[in-house]
Amino acid sequence: MSIYGFVPATLVSAVMECCIVFYRCRCDAANIALDNFVTIFTNSADMPMECPAVLGILTGGMGIGKASKLNTSTTDGPGLPLKWISRIAWATLVWHIVTILAGTVVRATGSGDGCGSHWPLCNGEVVPLAPTIKTIIEITHRRISAFDGLLVLLTVGLVGFRFRFKHTATHAALVMLVLTGFEAWIGKYIVNAGLVADNKSMFRAIWMSLHLVNTFLLLTSSAITAWCASNRPALRLRGQGPVLATIVLTFVTMIVLGISGAITALGDTLYPAQSHQEVMRLAQAGDAPAILRLRILHPYIALSAGCFVVIVAAMIRHLRPSRDTAKWSNFVVWLFVLQTAVGGLNVWLKAPLVMQVLHLLMADAVWISMVFLSAGALSADVVHLEDKDFAPAVAPGSAAVLPATWKDYLALTKPRVISLLLLTTMTAMFVAAKGWPGLGVFIAVFVGGFLSAGAANALNMVIDRDIDARMERTKHRPTVTSVIPGRNAFAFAMSLAVMSFLVLWLGANLVAATASLGGLAFYVVVYTLFLKRRTTQNIVIGGAAGCFPPLVGWAAVTGDLGGALAWYLFAIIFVWTPAHFWALALMIKDEYARVGVPMLPSVAGDKATAIQIVVYAVLTVVVSLIPWFQGLVGLIYAIAAIILGLLLVGRSGILIQNTSRPSAKSAYLFSMLYLALLFVAMAIDRSVLS
Repeated sequence: MSIYGFVPATLVSAVMECCIVFYRCRCDAANIALDNFVTIFTNSADMPMECPAVLGILTGGMGIGKASKLNTSTTDGPGLPLKWISRIAWATLVWHIVTILAGTVVRATGSGDGCGSHWPLCNGEVVPLAPTIKTIIEITHRRISAFDGLLVLLTVGLVGFRFRFKHTATHAALVMLVLTGFEAWIGKYIVNAGLVADNKSMFRAIWMSLHLVNTFLLLTSSAITAWCASNRPALRLRGQGPVLATIVLTFVTMIVLGISGAITALGDTLYPAQSHQEVMRLAQAGDAPAILRLRILHPYIALSAGCFVVIVAAMIRHLRPSRDTAKWSNFVVWLFVLQTAVGGLNVWLKAPLVMQVLHLLMADAVWISMVFLSAGALSADVVHLEDKDFAPAVAPGSAAVLPATWKDYLALTKPRVISLLLLTTMTAMFVAAKGWPGLGVFIAVFVGGFLSAGAANALNMVIDRDIDARMERTKHRPTVTSVIPGRNAFAFAMSLAVMSFLVLWLGANLVAATASLGGLAFYVVVYTLFLKRRTTQNIVIGGAAGCFPPLVGWAAVTGDLGGALAWYLFAIIFVWTPAHFWALALMIKDEYARVGVPMLPSVAGDKATAIQIVVYAVLTVVVSLIPWFQGLVGLIYAIAAIILGLLLVGRSGILIQNTSRPSAKSAYLFSMLYLALLFVAMAIDRSVLS
């Protein structure tokens, strides 16, 4: 008899003998058992031709074979050298991916019924005599899966022999073994139940989702096995606080994304379309099945999940600094960006087989990179920067730090800064609706917008504690004085981000929630972590984060971001931001210089900054009038834009002659008033004209 109908029983016995002897710690016997395994495997006539080649890669440099024995006198411990075990563990992880991609080919080609409803046999036969193309594809997948099972058994045996049962590598390997068995059982059930080929039931989608979740968990256990078998520091779960909770939430988010992607891919297979317009028409039909309707949501789920993953990856890199977290956070971020591009190309090309396989390969790469990033963050020897105290030293006998109150947590959100962001969000809703947008959506966007902006500001305080402690303007922030410890502030910020997304999704729509999360990600990752301490153009590029609120308001009303006026609102804030912020920078340029933040006044000087402020003020006026020239707004807005624009340029021009603190403060305050009145004028104009 054989497993999966394709693997000889003698080979299975050899693997089991090898594993059992390894666990008994008899090195000589282990050599003989492994030698027996290699001999049977490479001489098996029933094996696919690629399997002996793979084994040769694994064992070629290890001295395994008839002519040699394993060297157990290595200096890295008793038994097999660690590097050999590590290579096999990594090869097992790679082969898992090969198996997953083979399964994608089976699903995309509709070959799941290539062996009928039989498992482990194929159409009632061990080896079909006259196989069809579908049968060959399904048989190939089963053979690849069988070899995957053998590699798992070998890895479990080697890891258990080397590390015993008290090591994380052994625990992960045993979990991998269980999940591999469950993976095989799920595959068997799907085939036996006929949930393959042209089956269009939601029951199939549910089992596909379960299959995907198990696959992700299997990749996780395999990746942890390979990681820990490579002489990495021990992993520690205790005392990780909100970082661990955030990591878990990130994986849950990625699982949700994976499920939506798998069901969307199933929809591509079951309901092929000739164009994107046809996909939208089919999905929006009143009687469209859930599998089709999800095809519209998946891109937004992918973008929102991507923004969250990028935020988490960047924050982990900052809070748990090490070579591993730096490397794997880069992998996570750039692989997700590439994955998004591949997904867009997949839609444009109408989901051909090659693109579906590549899309899933990228998804697996992102998942595994996130596993390794998490492992680096949870290593026992990594620094917990969120627990570091940046509070200035206090004299003996000074008053003790009081417990945090709700006012301290409110201060984390910077409510005064948020007020202008909320105004641009809410007025954009009136602009989009051409009047009152509705009470329910108005409240949802107000609350969700406040939570999102508050999360961004709180994360900014967590990141900038080191420089805030040395700046007069910020040294009394609760994250600096330790009234709110760093880990508590981080937990608070991430909670606000999650609540914001849910409020906007449930109270408005997924497009608005995604736009809000995109703005948060841009502010935290692009501006605060990447640009702020590196370039004088930090506020020019990073200021785009402040342009997202009107997009959120517009999307909450219309359900999309297709209106030209929405992007004009974005552009107005984009060109307004440098003039606004550099006026503030003129006031506190010495503090920025002291902490090494290259704001334009502290690098280029006051005169150059004043000229740049005037340039951007003029640009703001020009951009603000484009909607009127294009007939998108009326005379009420045009008059307001011209008057306010002249005042803005005039106030900015004063700075060329006088860059004193009072002049800079006057320009700074008026710039805020300008933007508020401009957006209110547009809201009134659109409401009156309607």
